[in-house]
Amino acid sequence: MRPFLLLATRAEDLAADGEYESFLTLTGLRPHELHRVRLEAGPLPPIDLDDYAGVFVGGGPFNSSDPEEGKSPVQRRVEAELRPLLDRIVARDFPFFGACYGVGTLGVHQGGVIDRTYGEAIGCVPITLTAEGRADPVLAGLPGTFAAFVGHKEACRTLPRGAVLLASSPACPVQMFRIKRNLYATQFHPELDVAALVTRIHVYQHAGYFPPAELEQLVARVETAVVTEPGRMLANFVARYA
Repeated sequence: MRPFLLLATRAEDLAADGEYESFLTLTGLRPHELHRVRLEAGPLPPIDLDDYAGVFVGGGPFNSSDPEEGKSPVQRRVEAELRPLLDRIVARDFPFFGACYGVGTLGVHQGGVIDRTYGEAIGCVPITLTAEGRADPVLAGLPGTFAAFVGHKEACRTLPRGAVLLASSPACPVQMFRIKRNLYATQFHPELDVAALVTRIHVYQHAGYFPPAELEQLVARVETAVVTEPGRMLANFVARYA
């Protein structure tokens, strides 16, 4: 079996390694079956898509909608490296699953509007599948409405032309979409469980997602959440394209 590729952007080792472990656990892949490239750590190496069964993009600190002058040199480099790779991925309709930052990267690349209109506080929200979502093989076995973790400064306000809306939530209309047949992006985090989210809350307590003084109250709230379903879509994605 060809391996999958995870493109990551988290600079903090605790968050980056936790994300990788979450993807391994939920996809059922072993480390040699899920290659990781940490884009924030250095230039993107040459990627031959024929070496891989599919590509994941994890979440991270970058906001696609930030003005160019407000982006760090690392973010500008990462975006410049991802654009030609996405050109090839989209042209081939190559299996792609972007979680969190995937909405920004794929959405912007395909002409969608990504801004702060529907930014979401960290927490657990109900995600409801559309009719197209209920029929999509990557979402097979998921209930029509399920709980998932969110926490984002930006979101997709206007879908790219031709995109298929797969899931929504009450406060954020675009929670998941598909481009062509094989390109997926989620606003919510399918890889997160309670423990992983608590780790990220501590790692990013000074990143502007919430007032740092409210950390303990936020942790107490998310620790009561019951999130069991979103990870299935990662396993479905791997099973479909492996």
